[in-house]
Formats: sequence, structure tokens, C-alpha cells
Amino acid sequence: MDGGTEIGWEPHQIALLGGGPPAAVTVALVALHLLGAVENGPRRTLCAAGPEPEGLGPFEGTVLDCLHEPLTARELVRHPDVRLALALTRIPLAEEGLLGRPWLRPTRSARRRVEFWRERHPLPAVRHGLTDEDTLLAVALHGDAALRLLLPRFALRTGLTAPGAPADGVRFSLGRGGFLRWRDAYEDSVSGDWGGASHGDHAGGCGSGGGGGGGPPLGGRAALGSPGSEGVRPSGA
Repeated sequence: MDGGTEIGWEPHQIALLGGGPPAAVTVALVALHLLGAVENGPRRTLCAAGPEPEGLGPFEGTVLDCLHEPLTARELVRHPDVRLALALTRIPLAEEGLLGRPWLRPTRSARRRVEFWRERHPLPAVRHGLTDEDTLLAVALHGDAALRLLLPRFALRTGLTAPGAPADGVRFSLGRGGFLRWRDAYEDSVSGDWGGASHGDHAGGCGSGGGGGGGPPLGGRAALGSPGSEGVRPSGA
């Protein structure tokens, strides 16, 4: 799904700048949910559902490939293919000077830019009338607050938001608690240790088989392409 075109970056890239790898995965899962491409199952797992949507971007496509077996959102962030896709996503951001060395964390300029985007695109007051692109941009910029307003059931049932009262400020629950701290998530995913339905807020249920055997092997969609690219889809896919 293409979104955030007015800003110039895809929603998952904006989320990566504002909340790190867990935020980028959160936005990708929301995009797949809006397309009816994933459903939630027991124990906060997700899995691929139905035929693959047309025009899926490389990052969302990699996430979907990984969901041919049931996984939780937190397991997705650790998945080798997703970590590779995250590393590739950073390339154009680093080339724009939005990620600094040595760990490719957001620069001061990036943080200011994200804050400017948040002010220009405030959290919607209601979800009625929003397009999918509006929803993705809201989640990318406002995290849990947008998820609780726009997709409360999906977010809670998949562990994208935590139960209880919302915290102050912009927050992505997927990156908190027992999971990696935001800075650690950046360092871990660039370390090089990659080892081997409807558009509403619907609920689903992963089948016991998890949607078939695993997706393409490491390096399928996330195979390195030309420098600065986010990934290359296998030919004929």
C-alpha cells in the first residue's frame, strides 16, 4: 500500500524514524489487516489469509511471507527476513541523512521532521470517513493512540497495544515491556546476525495449519537489489 506520499516516505519508513523497528512492523501489520491479507488467531498470533493483494510493497510483502506460519508481532520483529527488510529500508533514510552512524539511529533532523509531521497531521478525532492511507499515516505518526482509536480490537487481540490506560505521549506498545528497548532494537537489527477480509476492525482466526508451509527462504522478497532499494521481488512473483 502506498501512503504518506505528501510527506515523501512510506508509512512504515515514517514509523521506523519515530519508533524504531517495532513501529515499522506495527504499521506493516496494519496495512496487511486493512487489505484483508492477515487474520489473528489464538495467543495473539497472526497468519496470512486469502490471496496476496496486488501491488504490495517489498516490506509489507516480506512481513506477509513470514506469516505463512502463525507468529506473534514480537516474533515477527525478530524474524531474519524482517530484520533484513528493515536493514534495507534504512538505506534511503540514511542516504537522506535521517539516520546517523554508527547504529543508524534517527538524527536530530529526523526527530524534528517527524515532530513536524505529527503537528501537521494530528490524531483524527473520529475514524469515520478515513481512507486506509489516512489510517496508516495516523498509526505511523501517533502509535498506540491511533491504534486505540481506529483499530482497537485488532490492535488488542494481536498485542499491538497493551491492556489498560493509554500512556502519555507517542508510544508503540510492541516495542515496550518484555521486548527490546527502542535503541536495542535498532542495534540488534543492524548487527548483521540474520541467521538462518474486510477493511474494518475485524477479527479472524488462524487455522491450525498456519496457512501452509513457510514462505520464501531468507532473501526471497528481501533480496538485495540495487543500492538504495528496499528490496526486490523475485521475478514472476
